Amino acid sequence: MALEEFEKQQLSEREKGFIRMRTITNYGMGLFMILVGFFFMFPIKLTRVYINQYDPLLIRIFAVVCWLYGAFRLYRGYRKDYFRN
Repeated sequence: MALEEFEKQQLSEREKGFIRMRTITNYGMGLFMILVGFFFMFPIKLTRVYINQYDPLLIRIFAVVCWLYGAFRLYRGYRKDYFRN
């Protein structure tokens, strides 16, 4: 019963601003991490020299981890679940 009452509770302007800021941050960081994953998975000609110095398997694993974390940040921004304990 307490959780239902919490969901129906009105938010103050400060809390709405906080939610808006966190949502934009999560969307931005999610997109950034997905782009970083693409950057490491498919390097451009200029950066291929630097990336090829490292183990290709570890680079691919890092790219997949970036994609997963980026997807998590996008999901967290979509859910807007910031005030629940």
